[in-house]
Parts: sequence; structure tokens; C-alpha cells
Amino acid sequence: MSDTGKAANLLSQIPKAEKKGLPPVHLWNPPFCGDLDMRIARDGSWIYQGTPIGRPAMVRLFSSVIRRDGDDYFLVTPVEKVGIKVDDAPFVAIELMAEGSGEGQVLRFVTNVGDETEAGAEHPIRVELDPNTQEPAPYVHVRANLEALIHRNVFYQLVELAVPREIDGVAWLGVWSHGQFFQIGRPE
Repeated sequence: MSDTGKAANLLSQIPKAEKKGLPPVHLWNPPFCGDLDMRIARDGSWIYQGTPIGRPAMVRLFSSVIRRDGDDYFLVTPVEKVGIKVDDAPFVAIELMAEGSGEGQVLRFVTNVGDETEAGAEHPIRVELDPNTQEPAPYVHVRANLEALIHRNVFYQLVELAVPREIDGVAWLGVWSHGQFFQIGRPE
């Protein structure tokens, strides 16, 4: 079957969403049906056969059935599973809302596909440093083994909210959310 046929077939199998919530892709174990020529770029854009998918509703639909198994990403329906490529993370956190202050602060992120996540024990924030450039790459856990790359502008907002804290004798800057402290960098 051609990639176009695979994509159309996959779309037809995605269950219509109930009032709210995502399909239980973690419970589905369909057979692997091959790879699809689909890629999620680092900026969060979805590309099918070399062309960006311009319909936000279609991107949202596909994003509702993405699953990560190990280092591989798949679109999963109850009857089939197809592989896709993800350059970095499948989502990008494009908005941040902060409520409260100190240890009682709550940080809520909104992704490019409309998912909302509150950072906390179940949804940690982590920052990786590029070994060559030392540039930070911040992430927040969104759902079931899936993360969002925190957009640069949103990371700057986090930095503005950062407070100093010593951990094991080492000074860190970080943010609080739901009583959890997340290290985002070292003070200069």
C-alpha cells in the first residue's frame, strides 16, 4: 500500500474522541504495518511526504495517537501501528502560565497541539546541555513517555521565574511547580 493509502487508512481507524481525553494508545497492541513517510521537525511541524501538514485539526488528530516505545515513535490505532520519525520531541511547549509563588507555584504548559500539562512529580521538567555549545535544551513530560521541547521564549519565562537553591552543596537555579524543584541551570 502506498504511503498516501496508509495515511488515509490510518485516519479512518482513529476512534472519534469522546467528550474529552485522548485515545488509550498505551492499551493497544496492533501489528506493525511499516513506516510512514511522516516526520515531526524540531520546531513541532508535522511533515508528510516532504510537505508540511497545514491543517491544525489533522495534526491534532495524529498527535492524539502518537506513542513512543523505547527510542521509536509510532502512530497507533486499535488495528495498526506505523512508524514515524521525530527529530527531537513530538511536541513543543509554546505557552507558560504560572500561578502562585514559591513551593506552592504551579506551572502550566500548553503545547503546539493544544495539550496542557502542569509540571510536577508526574510531569517533570528537565534540561539537557549540548556538549559542544553548552546550549540548553529544556523539556517537560506531557504524557505517557512523550515530552515537549520547551520553546526558547517559554524557557526565558522560566529563567525569569527561577530561584536559587543549593542541592548537595552545589548552587542551582530552578523553578517550583506542585512542590517540586526543577533545576534549569547553574548561576553564572
